[in-house]
Amino acid sequence: MDLTKPAPAPVAEAAIRASDADRDRIAAILREALAEGRLDAEEHAERIDGVYRAKTMGELEPLISDLPAARDGARERREAAPSYAPETAGAPADAHLVGVFGAAVRAGRWRAPARITAVAIFGSVEIDLTEAIFTRQHLHIQATSIFGSVDIRVPENVTLRGGGSGVLGSFETRSEESDDPAAPVITVGGFALLGSVEAKPKRGKWVRDLHSALRERRRRHLGH
Repeated sequence: MDLTKPAPAPVAEAAIRASDADRDRIAAILREALAEGRLDAEEHAERIDGVYRAKTMGELEPLISDLPAARDGARERREAAPSYAPETAGAPADAHLVGVFGAAVRAGRWRAPARITAVAIFGSVEIDLTEAIFTRQHLHIQATSIFGSVDIRVPENVTLRGGGSGVLGSFETRSEESDDPAAPVITVGGFALLGSVEAKPKRGKWVRDLHSALRERRRRHLGH
């Protein structure tokens, strides 16, 4: 992949392909609406049929557009909109993870820099960004796997792009486009030789509202 080329234009939210998790979410909302009496049995059956025939988000969302859950979901997405924590003085602009005949793991609550280099040679590297503090909107991960594995997990509400080469191995990036233009953009590049590189969202993990968290931390500190 030529990373000097401009990134592709974001896909419109309505055109994004629906996943099994998306269909399950809509079906659960419809079941609740049936239980609450907002839908009768015939309406529920008709909409459920539409859920499992839908191929895109644009076909799914109208099935719940007249239900309270649609407004609640939009509010939750707005509240989950990410913000970026400023870099601390002297913080490195990049990070290096190397697993040679062993394992390297970066997970939990950590400050993700603008660039991460991951190299796995007869070993493994795990990069978990689901609880990371993003300091920049754009994060590039350069992954190299030789007889090893690089496993990358990101939150669901970010944009994930990339691609690489697999030589007698696999290089898989599950591309995602966030509907929030301010969301983190994570690009993965590199290659796998007789190994694997995999990058995909981790179901149920979302970028936290960092400003709210920082404000709450300051409030607690001042209260002591």
